[in-house]
Amino acid sequence: MRSPEQILAEARTIALVGASPNPSRPSNEVMRYLLDVGYRVIPVRPADCDEIHGVPCVTSLAEIEEPIDLVDVFRRPEAVPPHAREAVTAGAGALWLQVGIASVDARRIAEDAGLDYVENACTKVVHKLYLAR
Repeated sequence: MRSPEQILAEARTIALVGASPNPSRPSNEVMRYLLDVGYRVIPVRPADCDEIHGVPCVTSLAEIEEPIDLVDVFRRPEAVPPHAREAVTAGAGALWLQVGIASVDARRIAEDAGLDYVENACTKVVHKLYLAR
């Protein structure tokens, strides 16, 4: 299993589940940061949002037609297992749960399918600590 910094170093396309158009939400701030440092970030959100930071939203991982390196989840722990199953079906390389989010079921789903798994960690913080230049 790759370390969190290895996952981010090798990722190019990130699906951000639970993305918010509200600038005061952590998912919005993290998405902006990831875009600014060069990742392709695809916001995954229910149909009430057309775009975030100029990037069109999709309603599920199944709508993404390109390879997904990392699924970054900003959802309550009980909402995560279905996203883990979607990540497996989409062929994602890793499942990452943000700070304060952990799920035994999501871990099992991801690891049983061979996905790298990170929980209770922020992609922005890990990037700034290990990869920012």
